[in-house]
Amino acid sequence: MMLRSHLSFALLMALGVGSLAGAIPFAQAADADAAAVQGDATARFKALYTREWTWRQAQTAGADDENGDSRAADHLPKVDVATQAMRTAYWQQVMRELDAIPPAQLSAQDQVNYQVYRQQIEVFLDQQHFRAWEMPFNSDTAFWTNLGFTARSTLHSADDYRRYLKLLADIPRYFDEQTVNMRAGLARGFSQPRVTLTGRDQSIADVVDAKGEANLFYTPFKQMPASIPAAQQAQLRQQALAAISASVIPAYGKLLTFMRQDYMPHARTTLAGEALPDGKAYYRAQIREFVTEDMAPEQIHQIGLDEVARLRKEMQQVMDEVAFKGSFAEFLTFLRTDPQFYAKTPQELLDHAAWIAKSMDGNLGKYFGRVPRQRFTIKPVPDDLAPFYTGGRGGMDTYWLNTYNLPSRPLYVLPALTLHESSPGHSLQMSLAAEDTGLPDYRRYNYISAYGEGWALYCEYLGQEMGMYTTPYERFGYLTYQMWRAARLVIDTGVHHEGWSREQALAYLRDNAALSEHEITTEVDRYIAWPGQALSYYLGQLEILKLRKKAEAALGEKFDIRAFHDAVLSLGSVPLPVLDARIDRFIAEGGTSPWADAPTH
Repeated sequence: MMLRSHLSFALLMALGVGSLAGAIPFAQAADADAAAVQGDATARFKALYTREWTWRQAQTAGADDENGDSRAADHLPKVDVATQAMRTAYWQQVMRELDAIPPAQLSAQDQVNYQVYRQQIEVFLDQQHFRAWEMPFNSDTAFWTNLGFTARSTLHSADDYRRYLKLLADIPRYFDEQTVNMRAGLARGFSQPRVTLTGRDQSIADVVDAKGEANLFYTPFKQMPASIPAAQQAQLRQQALAAISASVIPAYGKLLTFMRQDYMPHARTTLAGEALPDGKAYYRAQIREFVTEDMAPEQIHQIGLDEVARLRKEMQQVMDEVAFKGSFAEFLTFLRTDPQFYAKTPQELLDHAAWIAKSMDGNLGKYFGRVPRQRFTIKPVPDDLAPFYTGGRGGMDTYWLNTYNLPSRPLYVLPALTLHESSPGHSLQMSLAAEDTGLPDYRRYNYISAYGEGWALYCEYLGQEMGMYTTPYERFGYLTYQMWRAARLVIDTGVHHEGWSREQALAYLRDNAALSEHEITTEVDRYIAWPGQALSYYLGQLEILKLRKKAEAALGEKFDIRAFHDAVLSLGSVPLPVLDARIDRFIAEGGTSPWADAPTH
């Protein structure tokens, strides 16, 4: 790959000082020279990240349209070993080019951009180093279920449909490459734990068993835009049925056979991330990715234990408030079994979430200087995903609420869940980032878990100040969600570093949080199958709370909660050290909002 040519600092010095020193004062010459150096470094950096981001988007096109509405792709990514080697080499070259750009020669804004961008490339290289592509799914998310979101996306034109049909034709090649990679993972002991795989094949079988128009991948053809002529619609529908019969169902059938006959019986019987090949280094890399700081598992485990103990005292206070006479365990049983706490129909659950979300709108102006133009909708989690999906999940434009197994979806946690997944959690944060055209695309559209999940969990905390928890049981629901995330610190490090069994992890969550048994099981399996991800939530929230207290203490009466939130949200998605530095600058600037048009008083 050809490097972008540039003038070295030494050459600039030779040309600048040698030719201009006699014409202008020395200080002006130095300023001009520094500006030239900064301009060169800035140009090189922008060219590098622009080129890589464009390449990155092309590499991943078609894999997962869950949170996007960009033009439908006409193919799926290549994931074979040769392509993975090419990607590794590409990112290694990017890192070499980054190393050649001194951050001190960049503007203050680009120094932040540099930090964010470098962390992204480091994560990619870590994942390539451990050959993470050989384990392309976990108990929560899989390459084959991600395609379901593509199947449910909205297509707008005949060209969109033609691209979608080409994508369907590419599924057999894509699945074959994924299967080769998974076989290689099995051979070296780099697989998902067998215990987390029970029932995960059902989402594959559902596609195999659904013929013709009943198949998930026919979904976009059930209601087509009126702008497409009827005859053309009929032709596209026939092509879809042919593609589903010839490409989609056979590919899913072949994958189902592999999963049932090869992968599931031969998956590893260990649980710990540290039990994988080079496991200690792998788990530490997972911590760096999801916490954005290099923390020791023992340190995280102790933070979790301390927070669980603190939250347990707060939960007892709510029990005292409602005059419950039994033990903590008996109170949890009461919450898990009393019908008053559960919706009777899926629509009732959806309606209640919508009421909470709309009530939240009345608080936005009091707590945020800027709010996004983008709005979100609320949809039930699709049936094929629901049995193993989380209680809810939010993106920029959709809050997915799980209406499966209603006796496992307590209403007392719904305010906390809704604040987290929709507004002011994921939807508000992601929409503001996407709408900020002053940020590079890799900050507008990327997602760093410690920041994003930390922010969403902080929004649950903020619900207390907003008056969003209207009953003692909803306040307990908020605390149980806090406890759930604090317990994750203990469970994740317990399983992946301390050698905990699945039964230990289940018992710990069951004993400390008022989650249903179904949620406890699906959540623990998610932590086992996705090392490190569970750490991001609570550690991210703790950092935001620490920074808020720091700003409040430093600014005193000048502290404005709207301006503070603007400062946090103006960053896009960033590593926690970048957030720390931004709040230090927020304090130094007197607590003003970074968005000029956002009111702060």
